Amino acid sequence: MKQQILVIGAGFGGMWTALSATRLFDIHGHNDVEVTVLAPQAELRVRPRFYEPNAHQLAAPIGELFDAVGVKFIKGAADSIDVERKQVGYTDAAGAKKLCSYDKLVLATGSGLATPNTPGVSEHAFDVDQIEQAVRLENHLKALANQPASKARNTVVVAGGGFTGIETATEMPTRLRAILGEGADIEVIIVDRGNKIGGSMGEEIAQSIAEASLATGVKWHLNASVVSVDGNGVSLSDGTHIEASTVIWTTGVRASSLTAQIPAERDHLGRLHVDAHLKVIGQDDIFATGDVAHAASDAIGNYALMTCQHAIVLGRHAGNNVAAQILGVAPTPYSQPKYVTCLDLGAWGAVYTEGWDRQVKLVKQEAKALKTQINTQWIYPPAANREAAWAAADPLIPIA
Repeated sequence: MKQQILVIGAGFGGMWTALSATRLFDIHGHNDVEVTVLAPQAELRVRPRFYEPNAHQLAAPIGELFDAVGVKFIKGAADSIDVERKQVGYTDAAGAKKLCSYDKLVLATGSGLATPNTPGVSEHAFDVDQIEQAVRLENHLKALANQPASKARNTVVVAGGGFTGIETATEMPTRLRAILGEGADIEVIIVDRGNKIGGSMGEEIAQSIAEASLATGVKWHLNASVVSVDGNGVSLSDGTHIEASTVIWTTGVRASSLTAQIPAERDHLGRLHVDAHLKVIGQDDIFATGDVAHAASDAIGNYALMTCQHAIVLGRHAGNNVAAQILGVAPTPYSQPKYVTCLDLGAWGAVYTEGWDRQVKLVKQEAKALKTQINTQWIYPPAANREAAWAAADPLIPIA
């Protein structure tokens, strides 16, 4: 009987894990291991783009890709992990409860928005964390055209001035005018606890964020947080109430709750502590990758973030190393010392930075061209071709 590697999750971490594992087995001519991916859909959901319009189009099918490299796919949602019995419980597409056994497990179940207990958020706020929620927001925005013009209808409040909040807000004026008309008196407001526009992103990049906010008409309400959301808008910690029919929540992300079912240390975001080979510390047969891995990205104290940029490289290493463990060959330590950001800033353009201190290298349309290339080409799956897919899955490929 073939040994079983089970990968839970088909996001960036999970997809690249499967490709990289099969690549190493092919290199060594080893055919006695079956690599299986368990996920709700055989598609890569392009989460970094969910702030854009047409979210329903932001998923790339990967079934043919898996077929090309010999990866088995099980359509289902994982519910439980029994580490002692080496079994994963899941709900299949028909709603039936089933079990899947493994010899080696790679957890790649990603992260999700941690909805706070703030009154009214779950009932009245929107988000762009998952494709279904991004589509829900889009349908809501389109429906605004059927409402009579009012301050609330024309106002969008974005809670949180981090990466997602800024991209969502600066794209919003263009989206709203496409729906409500070029002459609509719209207002987009970012509510942020900081005391400076873009302050959480770093000193240098904040200058571009401030310039873009002014150019796109995005306002910032600083030194405040949302304390409640209702059908008429938001109430803030400083006593302000903003009338708004659309409130978008972008703060607070946590690793998949399945990490809690593995006896191991986790960080404050729920990510499993892993060694340099992405094996969960204290678990010989379990690896973690992508947003569920608390992984050192360099030797000077930086750790991988919950980003596509890190998940792709983490996935390539996790797949290679779980296969290497079975083959008895040397693993490839995870290392990703180069860190970049490319922040979309709506009609103004974008800003591209390098380094953990985010040194600005490109701005406006130069950065926008790079952002477009990243979003429409670089982060998409490789072609459903065995040689091309395996070439792209090499963990030693340099990537920002």
